[in-house]
Amino acid sequence: MKALFIVQGEGRGHLTQALTLEKALRKDGHEVVEVLVGKSRHRQLPDFFRRKMGAPIRQFESPNFLPTADNRRSKVVRSVAYNLSRMHRYARSVRFINKRIRKSGADVVVNFYELLTGITYLVYRPTVPQVSIGHQYLFLHDDYRFPEMSRASLLSLRLFTMITSLGAYERLALSFRQMADDDRHKVHVVPPLLRDDVLCCRAADGGYLHGYMLNAGFGETIMKWHDKHPDVPLNFFWDKQGMGEVYKVDDTLTFNYLDDSRFIQSMAHCTAYATTAGFESVCEAMYLGKPIMMVPAHIEQDCNAYDASRCGAGIISDDFDIDRLLAFAAHYRPDPSFAYWARTGSSNIAAAVERAAMRAKLIS
Repeated sequence: MKALFIVQGEGRGHLTQALTLEKALRKDGHEVVEVLVGKSRHRQLPDFFRRKMGAPIRQFESPNFLPTADNRRSKVVRSVAYNLSRMHRYARSVRFINKRIRKSGADVVVNFYELLTGITYLVYRPTVPQVSIGHQYLFLHDDYRFPEMSRASLLSLRLFTMITSLGAYERLALSFRQMADDDRHKVHVVPPLLRDDVLCCRAADGGYLHGYMLNAGFGETIMKWHDKHPDVPLNFFWDKQGMGEVYKVDDTLTFNYLDDSRFIQSMAHCTAYATTAGFESVCEAMYLGKPIMMVPAHIEQDCNAYDASRCGAGIISDDFDIDRLLAFAAHYRPDPSFAYWARTGSSNIAAAVERAAMRAKLIS
């Protein structure tokens, strides 16, 4: 079987999911012939993805969230206006995706929540079957519970999610917990896609706090807290450009440019984890038994944080209030059932992709 991956490039989660599935498919004797990654002017494709992905990578311009002026929480209205102004560029990207699907010789397209994949299937109707993967497909599940939000926000979020998966044979919804499938919406609930680097880690308590921020403006909050608590070691990761691989403020505060291996090692040996609530890193912390404080940067992360907090994995905050994280960590007890659920992820999802490709062959 030959697979073509199309990956939303926003944040880190979809990229690491693609790396994990590529390895699992290759292990089963399949080939990922090409990886198409959405890009924007506000994010760079991390070096770890270029190094570790075994297939050729091509990039195309794709819609994305814009950070606010202080580079903290994303603003939906501003992001929508910005993306509407660039529709002519995205139309070129849709033509590019369709061309690559046709030329790749792929038996299946695996879509990691990239909006333009759904639009490509709506406009050009490629005959290659598509499987859509992402935790966001739980938003279409009848039994999924949302945090408090306006009806307009909820409808917009679900509409966006539906558009990303237009033309999909199946939606694979990555989940913190086991749930029944929702056949009406073609939602198959599966475990998260955690890499072997995470699954093989041995957790320990190294006496420091670990963190990741999607938008680097939260760094100011961290430095202010550090000024008041210089004795507490902090090791944070961000994607702020121009600061070098490692920006060492002093002996107890370090900011690291995002590197996957160093990130996981830091996670494995931390006392607790502070994050902007990306699904993938929350799952990694849950697997390693780390207490979490989640500071959502946009509406999807609001849902992630709410869902994870319902599982008892962590607390939700409007800012990086490290005092609250330390208080929560003192009484936190990890859930061992999550580790068992997560270990079945890559094999479960690889099998689902294989089934979709085989089903399409039988139909044709």
